[in-house]
Amino acid sequence: MSYDYSENILVQESAGHLLQNELGWEVAFAYNTEKLGEDGTFGRKSYKEILLTRYFREALLRLNPWITPAQIDEAQRKLEHRLSTASLLQINEEKYFLIRDGIPVTVKKPGGKTEEKRAAVIDFQNPDNNHFLAIKELKIHGDLYRRRTDIVGFVNGIPLLFIELKKNTVDVQEAYANNYTDYQDTVPHLFFYNAFLILSNGVEAKVGTLGSKYEFFHEWKRLSEQDQGSVALETMLRGICKKENFLDLLENFILFDHSGGHTAKILARNHQYLGVNEAVKAYEARKLNNGKLGVFWHTQGSGKSYSMVFLAQKIRRKFSGSPTIVILTDRDELNTQISDTFENCGLLGKTKASQFIASSGGDLEQKSEIQQDGCGANLPRP
Repeated sequence: MSYDYSENILVQESAGHLLQNELGWEVAFAYNTEKLGEDGTFGRKSYKEILLTRYFREALLRLNPWITPAQIDEAQRKLEHRLSTASLLQINEEKYFLIRDGIPVTVKKPGGKTEEKRAAVIDFQNPDNNHFLAIKELKIHGDLYRRRTDIVGFVNGIPLLFIELKKNTVDVQEAYANNYTDYQDTVPHLFFYNAFLILSNGVEAKVGTLGSKYEFFHEWKRLSEQDQGSVALETMLRGICKKENFLDLLENFILFDHSGGHTAKILARNHQYLGVNEAVKAYEARKLNNGKLGVFWHTQGSGKSYSMVFLAQKIRRKFSGSPTIVILTDRDELNTQISDTFENCGLLGKTKASQFIASSGGDLEQKSEIQQDGCGANLPRP
């Protein structure tokens, strides 16, 4: 079968059209058309480069009016720097927090003193103040191997989205087993900055994170709670790649869980994303509802602990003040599980979860007076 009639026409083209025409991404085709060089198509000097520094540096200047050329150079060096001994997931975690929270750069003060100031690389408040670019058929060269990706999505020059596509007659799992894992082995730097991995054959799609086994890739069936649900790629693209959703997921719905001495990168599942955002809306309007937020119902094994972490994380990031979040459990093992999840996902800072566990109503009241950082406490039901 010729290239023109492969998945490029059947799946890749339709995905590109949806990203461009409906979701507002710039879409470009790179195979045998990209010109290298600073003044080239994307500003890459070689096929080994994966950070599009032209767009990255433009974003730094646009989002940080105070920044100097020297500070832009410093920010780029810090984002690109990595320890040679670090694992791929460790590199990804370090870069995630630089992307989300900003890159510290040196600011000179009077008297020869210096301080650090964080330079934003993404405007999370105003999605249209960012540059969204999806490149089809991008050449990526590693030290030994050369690969060509189906679609890579960049925000301000940072490769945050990887999409691997198969023909609709091929099982989606083959995209994981035969392609994605091969890219990890041959061009691992493609995933240094990655946030979302999408695998699809058009009629079915799965989304996951770096380091996840295939069974932890999940579907994205609904754009709202009322939808009937569809596993097709179009639904996933509309749910994840709509600019507002993409940045919301990137900022508020990714966790690195260090439980058990291992690191797992966690992306909210479809029902968690929709449910947490409904709860956030209720929190924002709580004064109109006498302080009531409603009920966020879960089935067994659907990720209640992570949903609580996502909710706490978004409230702390998006709202002023220092709310105290109280989690009421009915079993000691749940009490420990949820406390450990908050601790291992970094929401308690360097504080141990045991300091937040209350044994009674009076103990809770005392802890609430002592702890003013909004991290919350767990109270077992008597």
